[in-house]
Amino acid sequence: MQPRVQTGLDRLLADQKRLEALSGARVGLLANPTSVTSTLEHAIDALQKRGVELVRLFGPEHGVRAEAQDMEAVEESSDPISGIPTVSLYGSTYDSLRPTQDQLADLDIVLADIQDIGARYYTYAYTVGLMMEACGKAGVEVWVLDRPNPINGEAVEGNIVRDEARSFVGMQPLAVRHGMTLGELAHFFNRFCGWECDLEVVEMRGWHREMWYDDTGLPWVMPSPNMPTLDTATVYPGQCLLEGTNASEARGTTRPFELFGAPWVDAVELREQLRGFDLPGCRFRLASFRPMFQKHANTTCSGLQIHVTNRETFESITTSYAIMSAMLQQSDEFAWRTEAYEFVDEQLAIDLLLGDPKLREALEAGEDPVEVARTHDPAVEEFAERRRKCLLYE
Repeated sequence: MQPRVQTGLDRLLADQKRLEALSGARVGLLANPTSVTSTLEHAIDALQKRGVELVRLFGPEHGVRAEAQDMEAVEESSDPISGIPTVSLYGSTYDSLRPTQDQLADLDIVLADIQDIGARYYTYAYTVGLMMEACGKAGVEVWVLDRPNPINGEAVEGNIVRDEARSFVGMQPLAVRHGMTLGELAHFFNRFCGWECDLEVVEMRGWHREMWYDDTGLPWVMPSPNMPTLDTATVYPGQCLLEGTNASEARGTTRPFELFGAPWVDAVELREQLRGFDLPGCRFRLASFRPMFQKHANTTCSGLQIHVTNRETFESITTSYAIMSAMLQQSDEFAWRTEAYEFVDEQLAIDLLLGDPKLREALEAGEDPVEVARTHDPAVEEFAERRRKCLLYE
């Protein structure tokens, strides 16, 4: 049975005119394990079979084969399977996030084919944007092979990141849940953000904005090691905020971001606090878990699991504001992360994730988290207008 949606990669492989344009060109490929056809053939193999000369691979955070954990520097010089020379765009320094001009000098075209998640913290979009900027300076074309926004392309939630809170989890003025595909984001970056290049987006066929990933008929491939399912992606726009705290977002378990807690959490009380907020589209189950790595590794955490009962009404960001607020009120042991985060050590991680320190201050002051999450941000209106101009699928 054919999937309802044809990705940019599949469209490229079926487009003789585009393949002829690639014939004889020196091509770079920005890819990871999600760079597959609808039959799960990797783009590296599929392109080479069609005569495309792949001169160099570029790997985003986690690497071309995604064996590295989050914020783990990737040092790779060749792909272990294909043997193609490889450049990591997520090393140990901020400068490693963009390719050098030397790494682009022998290329004519860079193809970018990676699955985004739909939240502004997810670093892949910025890796594509920085590639666009570097290719623009080098005179190299960029073709973005588009893929679905897995949590649909209609819903937009959250505030816009402030200039003073820019980082690799918020490099451009996007809403937290931006409601765009990677191809649409590429147009946004090219048009409004100064990441300019000779850009072509190979659009999908059959994708509609209201679709969630499981509506597409496409196989789910983990976009990163802690994004195992669409359920994870659904709660991620809010639950990623827990990375900015000392509570566990359950990395090191099989249900990251859905589970959350800490050794000091009173789970029964926390559930009652959250029930009091009357949060739509979800329920909370008492849970204990023991992360195998990262925060509270090998220590039993008490907490909850989010069960989304209606993903159309569920508000991930509002829900996670309520979770952080409840933890703040419950225990003096709750704290904001103070260690360096995504190459930044002079600002709190939570401020980088929230994109506005005033939101953290409001939670600390005990303001209603639901109201804080829904605070009107005038910058959202400008984002909405810019976003509208970049949408490819109506």
